[in-house]
Amino acid sequence: MSRLATALAFSCAAALMAATTATPAVAETPAPTLNNWDCKPSPDHKTPVIVVHGTMGDSVSLLENLHAALLGEGYCVFALDYGNRGTGPIADSAAELSVFVDRVLAATHAQKVSFVGHSQGGMMPRYDLKYLGGQGKVDDLVGVAPSNHGTYHWLLLGIAGVVCPACAQQGNGSPFITDLNWGDETPGDVSYTNVITQYDEIVVPSTSGYLWGFPDQVSNLKIQDYCPTTFVEHIGIPSNPTAIAMALDALAHSGPAQSMRSYPCS
Repeated sequence: MSRLATALAFSCAAALMAATTATPAVAETPAPTLNNWDCKPSPDHKTPVIVVHGTMGDSVSLLENLHAALLGEGYCVFALDYGNRGTGPIADSAAELSVFVDRVLAATHAQKVSFVGHSQGGMMPRYDLKYLGGQGKVDDLVGVAPSNHGTYHWLLLGIAGVVCPACAQQGNGSPFITDLNWGDETPGDVSYTNVITQYDEIVVPSTSGYLWGFPDQVSNLKIQDYCPTTFVEHIGIPSNPTAIAMALDALAHSGPAQSMRSYPCS
């Protein structure tokens, strides 16, 4: 055998040995994803979380950091687009949410869901709880800059009658807001956490996001009470690390977020 033939033979043998002894490739575990209808809640996170966008929003925009944090903690996370970007009548949007809740419960076989909602998305689920039979299906409602008692913002009220019925309904003192808050503001065996920022320029005043209730059921948290130098406004609050930490705290245990603990500041 020539030197060339011998070299080729050794090369082929080495390649064959490497191929047969190489460590088998390990399939990577797929990253958790939003709206995974095959997701089954773990023992540590038994309650799926539904993220609810605000007026003129959608299920993704502004909420990416919140989604990532929830998925990173191991929750089954879902989100819906409702009410023509949240501009339609709020009762109709709540009915859409109610149907979505039933779909999530059926897919995950969970007993309850929790809501984390921004702006209208923190207030609108309360209509489901009060009027559409949602109380027995919900563990936590976390409102991030929620419009619970409406707003005096002139722009929302100015365009309300033309393109955004939900805007008019979120006006302070509107028939919708008055009816929603009549009587018990925090009905059912549901934990309510409301996270606000004093620099909110949409929900005015920002404290209209607070709800009345007993401390074992309701927490009203202002970011600047924990992080005095943090400047964050209405659009930015769903991405704010402090607000996200407060939401995660509310979901992590029985009852609302703990008002006496410290939270990270950005």
